[in-house]
Amino acid sequence: MRLKSRGTFLGCTVIAVACLVGAASAAQNTQEAPQTAGEVFPSVVLLGDIPVDTFFEAMGMFANSMGNDCTFCHSEEAVFDKAKFADSTPRIMKARQMIVMMNGINKQYFGGEARVTCFTCHNGSDRPASEPDIALQYATEPRFDPNARNMPLTPYISVDQVFDRYIEALGGADRLANLTSYVAKGSYAGYDTDLSQIPVEIYASAPDQMTMVTHLATGNSTSAYNGRNGWRAGPDTPLPLVTLSAGNLDRARLEALVAFPGTLRQSFSEWQVGLALIGDQSVQVVQGLRDGQPAVNLYFDDSGLLMRMVTWTQTPVALVPTQIDYADYRDVAGVKVPFRKMVSQTYMRMTIELSEVQPNVAIDQSIFERPAPVAPAA
Repeated sequence: MRLKSRGTFLGCTVIAVACLVGAASAAQNTQEAPQTAGEVFPSVVLLGDIPVDTFFEAMGMFANSMGNDCTFCHSEEAVFDKAKFADSTPRIMKARQMIVMMNGINKQYFGGEARVTCFTCHNGSDRPASEPDIALQYATEPRFDPNARNMPLTPYISVDQVFDRYIEALGGADRLANLTSYVAKGSYAGYDTDLSQIPVEIYASAPDQMTMVTHLATGNSTSAYNGRNGWRAGPDTPLPLVTLSAGNLDRARLEALVAFPGTLRQSFSEWQVGLALIGDQSVQVVQGLRDGQPAVNLYFDDSGLLMRMVTWTQTPVALVPTQIDYADYRDVAGVKVPFRKMVSQTYMRMTIELSEVQPNVAIDQSIFERPAPVAPAA
């Protein structure tokens, strides 16, 4: 992706207040109704009915499809003046036309399902290709996306075999059961810090609660999940408090479950197993399905450890993926814990490196509840 700067990319995406969009999307798995993009950003034309957190997934998808940052469509002045995101530039007007065209194609030929997306034609370029690619046709090795939802399945490996091996690789069911909480400290680096490392703390409690606090230069940013609801609050969020919905809420749930994976197998009632290549490494993929549709891919390496998780957020314009890579497993109270986590999304990337993990610490329940709203940084 051709970015003018990492900071520009994050700032454009997080504050991209004036754009396209407009089919409705309901929040899933939460008792709290999130604010919609139209309520927060009056200049949104086509996607006003979707939750704010889903709206930014869609904005990131546009940037990903075009292979550029948000100022490709928005005014470059928006980098320094957030109000300029509301300006309707010629490219924003064209993008709105393209969304109407795309929705028309999907409605007529695919029953309204988002089968044709911006990425279908643009594929990471601002100019869609219309001529065949001879080099691609005669390439010696086919190109496969390891994060594909439609992956090659294998009947020779069972879901139970993969999960049993995973639990054993972590230290065994008994040791996992004895790990009931932990508090971790380390560093965070992302586009919002221009990749500079800043302190971070993570609080986790079995079976599925997790809170992360990052200490930005402009103030603390908190992401919390209490086993049912999730939130983000900080100077880096588009609102003082963002309520997680749909795919973002589900991802928060799965990240918390991965911290105490003894019950991860029960997070979905339907699973299937496939194979994929990450680089030159062959991996086993366990895919969780909801209503027959893929909701998460879990990737396990030769040792049986989880090395990647991919989830998707349904938006009116596309299914938007988030990739989380786990590495540097170390022993904590007899259980292997990943000390490195990289989260890659269409609108940002961050890396967390832990320096210490204290197991079985008493944690006040309030740490997992709704954080106090924080005014966005100027």
